[in-house]
Amino acid sequence: MFVIAALYHFTRFEDPAGLKPDLLDLCLENEVMGTLLLAREGVNGTIAGPRAGIDAVLGHIRKLPGCADLEWKEATSDRRPFGKMKVRIKREIVTMGQPDVDPRARVGHYVMPEDWNALIAQEDVAVIDTRNDYEVAIGTFEGAIDPKTESFGDFPAWWEENKHRFHNKKVAMFCTGGIRCEKSTNFLIGQGVDEVYHLKGGILKYLEEVPQEQSTWQGECFVFDNRVSVGHGLQEGPHILCHGCRQPILPEDMQRPEYEAGVSCHNCFDKTTEFDKNRFRERQKQIELARKRAAG
Repeated sequence: MFVIAALYHFTRFEDPAGLKPDLLDLCLENEVMGTLLLAREGVNGTIAGPRAGIDAVLGHIRKLPGCADLEWKEATSDRRPFGKMKVRIKREIVTMGQPDVDPRARVGHYVMPEDWNALIAQEDVAVIDTRNDYEVAIGTFEGAIDPKTESFGDFPAWWEENKHRFHNKKVAMFCTGGIRCEKSTNFLIGQGVDEVYHLKGGILKYLEEVPQEQSTWQGECFVFDNRVSVGHGLQEGPHILCHGCRQPILPEDMQRPEYEAGVSCHNCFDKTTEFDKNRFRERQKQIELARKRAAG
């Protein structure tokens, strides 16, 4: 059984590149796989491995400058969620492209999962899903507004075009684990929105703690590992990943004529060239050969 830990923490790293070698070595020594992002604003990522390995890596991160109160969310899987370990140095740990946004200064009011339903049921509350369009497509909260953004960096422009819709409204925001809301709520406060709220721990915490019979969540939640999606109780969902466009699809979508394993699905068939498809076919061929060699 593999332990999956999703984490983020905003702090100030003077030299994030200098933190990389020891962190990467520790992960590899403990058979921990996944991706961790380091930037001057902090750390973000999802990792998976044996219990002892995850504990060792989390303990190391908690000792980094300003990370003593690091929080994370855990789940388990009976198969390895990641195939390799990457520690990357980035400009931002979640890219919004707004240099004045600083979650360490101020964020919206945290709302615990058990209080979320009551908040979003209020008539003067507008609920905004801050995730990307392909994530929203497989699940969201009842009545939530979908900005239809392709990336988080598109959110400020969407807000500028749509802010008139939220005059005299409280704004409640949510995302997968909470990190995007740390930035988006700080951004809205800077834009003059008086009352901004966000779901503490994100969708994952809500699905973990709120009983299904009381839930206002509809569908599945996309996750950035080999589980692809999870539902209530963080049970693995039915979705698989199209390796042509990296979007979630259902098993029945594999029966559609546009689907080709590792190459395309109905979401991307008309969006890639034949040159792209041939590259993907060659990649898929190499993956299958590697699997055969590993199987002996």
